[in-house]
Amino acid sequence: MADLLLADLPVPCGTVVARTPVELADTETYRRELTGYCYRVLGSGFEAEDAVQETMVRAWRNAEQFEGRSSVRSWLYRIATNVCIDMSRQVQRRARPVDMGPASPPEESFLGPPLTEVAWVTPLPDAAATPETSDPAEVAQYRESVRLAFVTALQHLPARQRVALILCEVLRWRVSEVAELLDTTVAAVNSSLQRARATLGDLGGPVQAEPLDDEDKALLDQYVDAFERYDIERLITLLHDDAFQSMPPFAMWIKGAVDIGRWMVEPGPSACRGSILLPTSANGCPAFGQYKPDPDGGYTPWAIQVLEISGGKVTGMNFFLDFLDPVRLFPSFGLPLHVDG
Repeated sequence: MADLLLADLPVPCGTVVARTPVELADTETYRRELTGYCYRVLGSGFEAEDAVQETMVRAWRNAEQFEGRSSVRSWLYRIATNVCIDMSRQVQRRARPVDMGPASPPEESFLGPPLTEVAWVTPLPDAAATPETSDPAEVAQYRESVRLAFVTALQHLPARQRVALILCEVLRWRVSEVAELLDTTVAAVNSSLQRARATLGDLGGPVQAEPLDDEDKALLDQYVDAFERYDIERLITLLHDDAFQSMPPFAMWIKGAVDIGRWMVEPGPSACRGSILLPTSANGCPAFGQYKPDPDGGYTPWAIQVLEISGGKVTGMNFFLDFLDPVRLFPSFGLPLHVDG
């Protein structure tokens, strides 16, 4: 493994070659892009963070052996790829509730038991991975490539196919560079790409990410107002007729604005009445930290809401409940663990 990790690679376009091991101190400059890469491979914001940290540790541990014949960036990607492939062997394929079965009636009896965190594609804070660029095309491409639906589709691919597709199709590496990274041939990479594209084509392919316009921003303001007042009748008018709501770690999900409205006034979910929302962003989408009233005062974390918007309506409500990982979920978004009243 050490030989594979430390092997030199050709330099991808636009990168700077490190000439001495001392320059490995610059590895932190690649943390954001590595986080986005590992997230697409692993489908978990938590695992991506862990994978990048392990990548940095391995790089620092072996810094003296880095000869500088390839770029630091190439070297880090090779380490990160091996870390991600190793981690992919340890967990089942992650999914979204909408991929696990049909929609349920809006009745609490269908909620079922919570599943473990490893079952789910979990959200990625945009602050951890959004490219530091003002180029609208690069930002749009990032948003498309981290959408929950696309990341979930990637999980259907074997790990090495996933890596090849992400590096070639998303990050625009040359096929020859990917072949070097995976220690294989150009023909083998092209074959992997062909199979990966066919699989994703059967699944429907990526969803086009539309930038938010002024109308969408007004929609979000109306959503926050309706949700915080718990005006469900008003909230329903902001949803597309075929909108869905999911609530990992529960497999249950609901389809249709009317049924979502009914669910939100069920005895259990109506406990969300009185919540407040703090804005954030995840997976290239608008998102909110939802805080429920705390019996001891103030507000306590409940869910990260990731909203999907199209055509001036909310089309998807992905509520990642805090007990997916109560220690890490809200802090990973830079959100507090308590809000004063």
